[in-house]
Amino acid sequence: MNVSLILIILLVGAFATYFAGDKLASKVALFFGLGALATTIVLLNNFNAGENISVFNQWINKPQVSIALTADGLSLAMLLLTTALTAVIIFTSFENVYKNAKAFYALILFMAFAMAGTFLATDGLLYYIFWELALIPIYFIALIWGNGDAEERKNAVIKFFIYTLAGSLFMLIAFVYLYQKAGSFLISDLYEIDLTRTEQFWIFWAFFLAYAIKIPLIPFHTWQAKVYQKAPAVGTMLLSGIMLKMGLYSVIRWQLPIAPLAAKPYLPILLGLGIAGVIYGSIVALRQKDLKKLLAYSSLAHVGLIAAGAYTLTLDGLRGAVLQMIAHGFVVVGLFFIADIIYRRYETRAIDEMGGIRTQAPKFASLFLILVLASVALPTTFNFVGEFTVLYSLSLINVWYAVLGGTTIILGAYYMLKMYQHVMLGKTNERVFADVSFKEGLALVSIIAVLFFFGMYPKPITDLITPSLENILTQINRIN
Repeated sequence: MNVSLILIILLVGAFATYFAGDKLASKVALFFGLGALATTIVLLNNFNAGENISVFNQWINKPQVSIALTADGLSLAMLLLTTALTAVIIFTSFENVYKNAKAFYALILFMAFAMAGTFLATDGLLYYIFWELALIPIYFIALIWGNGDAEERKNAVIKFFIYTLAGSLFMLIAFVYLYQKAGSFLISDLYEIDLTRTEQFWIFWAFFLAYAIKIPLIPFHTWQAKVYQKAPAVGTMLLSGIMLKMGLYSVIRWQLPIAPLAAKPYLPILLGLGIAGVIYGSIVALRQKDLKKLLAYSSLAHVGLIAAGAYTLTLDGLRGAVLQMIAHGFVVVGLFFIADIIYRRYETRAIDEMGGIRTQAPKFASLFLILVLASVALPTTFNFVGEFTVLYSLSLINVWYAVLGGTTIILGAYYMLKMYQHVMLGKTNERVFADVSFKEGLALVSIIAVLFFFGMYPKPITDLITPSLENILTQINRIN
């Protein structure tokens, strides 16, 4: 058994879902989503037992392109995030009605297939193909099943598509240049190229454009809030929970090891951009009156801190960034699901039109509060582990980086608790708000269980990712 089985399950699942028809589409999609998650867990056990679950097959002779799917601890951690959240996201959509549901759910599985491929591919061109394939399903999901004014939605989605595609072209140019130097797209061969400092400079910033847009980092974030707002809840969860992690993962896997000499001189700028995103995202979130836009800017603040951790070029920074990637994926999916539940009841995302929900829905209020506290990194939650590790790594470089980065906790606590107060507390709302259904509660409890389990016992993930990160750090420090 090898990791290609995950891709096969997701791809076959996409076609099976489409041909199952609208009535069965959601159930078939969930079946294959859970199948992919179960297979990932089995493969992880095989990996821990020492089995080689990677794949290598020659695909194209000229240029030399291989089906190279490498399963190490880092890629398996991201694969677990992808398959787990895909299953959860599909399940959260069960109480919504979608026109042409077979196409909708098929696109979700196809997007999961492309994202999983991005995390596994270690041939540059294959990686690029998966990277671009992931863009197609979310384009149609946001465009066709999104909300709000059709013209505004169309403009937001097209801007996102063109912006992301344009950034990716610079990455493709970098891969073509690297191929000419190495005669191969394999990451192991690219790592061995003896690039001059000037060559590394251009390669580094070509990769940076693609990743900064996808993450996004300021000032490349202008597409994010509007797309998050206009996309359907499922689309927003896919974007924030998994897709943006493609950029963060790629910084660690591809950008830093291939061009480390370019990263080190620009460390203050890179850390500054990440921390600026923390402060900017938090301040803008304070001003938002739309619940989804507030959560979008909150996400921008959190990923800015993750990027800063990755760019510290330290083991603690890399490890904290990966831990926070996974934690952020679960908590942000939970929060956007909360926003979707409120929209189902009230058909509004305006915070001013909410309030007084707690008295009608105490279970919902409790689950919502737990996710809010997890988002602001309350100790014993998974986010605390990741953020603390990142801030510690920043403090080793300069304590002021940690102080400024730590504003995400202070400002985050302020705007998230203020938002919770406006949405949930106050006098009982005149409109009826039904408490969480069994399906909604099951999804939220599952997310919260993950956040608390790994918040109190992160060792399984830490042990899984550390050897891979140590190898990457060795490559980064290979040339001083």
